[in-house]
Amino acid sequence: MLSHGAYWFLMMAPLGLVLPYYALYLRDHAGLTGAQIGAVFAVMPLVAMLAQPLWGVAADRTGMRARILVVLCFGAALGYLAIARADSFGALLAATALLALFARSLLPLSLAVSIPALRDHAHAFGIVRALGTVGFGAAMFGFPWLVAARRNARGVLSGDDAAAPAELELLFPLAVVLALAAALAALAVPQRGVLTQRAARGEWRSLLRNQRFRRVLTLGIFAFLLQNGPLEFFPVLVDARGGDLETVRTMWLWMLIPEVVLVAGLGWLSARFSPRALLAIGLFAGGLRWLGSAAAPSLAWLAPLQALHAVVVLGLMLGAPLYLDAAVPPQLRSTAQAGFAVVSVGVGGAASSLLSGWLLEFGGPVAPYWVAGAGSLLLALGVSRWLPRAAAC
Repeated sequence: MLSHGAYWFLMMAPLGLVLPYYALYLRDHAGLTGAQIGAVFAVMPLVAMLAQPLWGVAADRTGMRARILVVLCFGAALGYLAIARADSFGALLAATALLALFARSLLPLSLAVSIPALRDHAHAFGIVRALGTVGFGAAMFGFPWLVAARRNARGVLSGDDAAAPAELELLFPLAVVLALAAALAALAVPQRGVLTQRAARGEWRSLLRNQRFRRVLTLGIFAFLLQNGPLEFFPVLVDARGGDLETVRTMWLWMLIPEVVLVAGLGWLSARFSPRALLAIGLFAGGLRWLGSAAAPSLAWLAPLQALHAVVVLGLMLGAPLYLDAAVPPQLRSTAQAGFAVVSVGVGGAASSLLSGWLLEFGGPVAPYWVAGAGSLLLALGVSRWLPRAAAC
């Protein structure tokens, strides 16, 4: 459990370091236009849709699932290093594609390793996954403190933004170090037992005939269609309610702290609720969150509602992988988790971004939240009818 916990903390730390600040880096440090920034971000899911199934099949065919994580972490470190050295739009585009080739496959394959490896320890996986959130949050909130400390050491006033572009250079060297540390932690994850089961050549095609697999993918597409876009456009809603970037950061505290507590209790919760039930609860919480956010008259009402984010994560990001782990043959776990990431998270999430943007343009800042809230509640009501029971589900 210790090796899994260290790995999850270090694996998610670079994500928390880079994802919230990458757009600022591209705009303020690299000097890209809005269209160029959009192109850089667009290349990540496009590459991921090709890479994730390939890494999943490779992990299942070789039976070297834990060692594939080492490769992915080293590859992510190379991607971060390439971004740090890129000095043009084309170079940044290529470097981001290199990063996506490895980094975007880390989460689904990490789930395929840790869920079965810790299955016999009731509370272990929840604690390990919660450490990942702690790593993400520590990096996300720690970077501004590091910047402030560096400014103080250089005698720069806290209100002077002139140094900000140079300070953003710190993002990627730090990400390289964290990714390499994650690779070392992954090397310590035991490669034995269920993690060594190998799939036969072409056996992944049997997933296409697996009713449970097909149905959870379909449910996932609609779930992420309703949840992803509103989260991406959340700063717009905060701005409409009179908030600023500091307010957005505070809202993340309302999301991450309850997430750590709730995910750490996954063992207790999974003993009382099936993965199907967790999915339904997560969607129901997502519906309440977005309907409440649309109706909230002020930031004072908006902030506490974001604590429901923890329930959404528990339901969608953990309930679905747990269902998959029980519904597919053990030798196809990595392929199944990668397939869910591509189809449900990737396709559903991309469609959600487009839908939310359209609703924002034609209906105003609250329109995406009314639609996502009502749709999520309706989807939650249909989970038990749509998803067949699987083992332990």
